Amino acid sequence: GLHEGGAVHLFAEGIAEHVVKADVASLYPSLMRTYQIGPACDRLGVLLSILSRLTDLRLSHKAAAKAAVPGSVEANTHDATQAAMKILINSAYGYMGAGSMALFADSRAAGEVTQRGRKVLSQVLDALRQRGMALIEADTDGVYFAVPTDWTEEQERALVDEIATELPGGIRLEYEGRYQAMFSHEVKNYALLTYGGQLIVRGVALRSSRAEPFGERFLRRALLSAMTNDITGLHDAYLETVTALRNRVVPAAEVGAKVRLSKTPEAYMASRGAHPEAQYEALLAAGRTRWFPREQVRYYRARNKKYIWLPEETDEASVGNDWEAETRTNGEEQGPVEHTESKFLGVAEHPQDVPAVPSHSEEIGNRRDYDVEHYLQVLVTSYAARLRKAFSAEDFEQLFRLDGQEGLFDRPVEDIQPRWIRCQETDNLKGTYS
Repeated sequence: GLHEGGAVHLFAEGIAEHVVKADVASLYPSLMRTYQIGPACDRLGVLLSILSRLTDLRLSHKAAAKAAVPGSVEANTHDATQAAMKILINSAYGYMGAGSMALFADSRAAGEVTQRGRKVLSQVLDALRQRGMALIEADTDGVYFAVPTDWTEEQERALVDEIATELPGGIRLEYEGRYQAMFSHEVKNYALLTYGGQLIVRGVALRSSRAEPFGERFLRRALLSAMTNDITGLHDAYLETVTALRNRVVPAAEVGAKVRLSKTPEAYMASRGAHPEAQYEALLAAGRTRWFPREQVRYYRARNKKYIWLPEETDEASVGNDWEAETRTNGEEQGPVEHTESKFLGVAEHPQDVPAVPSHSEEIGNRRDYDVEHYLQVLVTSYAARLRKAFSAEDFEQLFRLDGQEGLFDRPVEDIQPRWIRCQETDNLKGTYS
């Protein structure tokens, strides 16, 4: 049967400074080992025995890797071994939570593990909350939270160590990392800024495989500005991108989207009348009547609302070779191909009938004939919109306005503040954990 999984919480949306990540090391395997939770069918206790042995061995390899000369063959060997063992150890719970086909399946035991895991996480969250920390996000075994702005790394570590002593035996709460800032957007969708200035983006809501390069570049710059409270810089990035699009400074290659095809030519032509799709229309307009599911293509929307294929340099050779190979195969093994309407999506009768793939992909990528108004809307709705939760509705509207008109209640951009996530600045926090 089904069992309840781990807990996931989103406590706050906005931007936090001085963020810490704490993590319960190997939570589920630790709970199984500490409370001897194993599958009922395993009367010999094989799974728990293997789990305990692997855990002990892994710890010894971790210690050996730490003691060895950094970068040496010995250190790398021990580290690789402990990493492999970690994968096996963490799969122990998965065996119990899997379906009835699994050898050690036991939904009741799996449910007990997750129930105890939720209790441990709740204990950690309560301890942080009682100490005035600002909770941001928590999942099965870890939590992000903001600490007072004047705290040092030593104070952060001391806090985590103190809470760790309150947890059940065998459960280890570890200090996993610290960050200059965090933008909390949605559950498991956030951006982190390290103290070294590196931007780390997590989750599909803040990144996309089909992202237009101009939008991706704007979003990274905007995130960095927002997370460092440089709202003027953020607004400048937006206005500069708008101006570049309006003046067609941005080349077509930078506005092109990349998608993975899912339909065969035959399947698309069957649904084309009712549901035309941009990526296939771009290929057809370029003379490509044959493609493969899972093939990745890039295209952009031109000012005449037509879609233009943006071939990669390798596409020019590979598409032509595919045509030539299959034409030869059909000619040799199946005889001549009839020239009928149905063959529009099939194979050309003669190689010379193959629609020419542009040999000037670079020239196409440098064009400036894209639909400016369309890409201005893309900038706002697909990229700037991802920062909506970083500001109040009024401030967001002022920062990312397209008409360029000042609003009656606008205020100086430098006075705009993000939606801050901050811990309680109470007197009992001053000097704590020093």
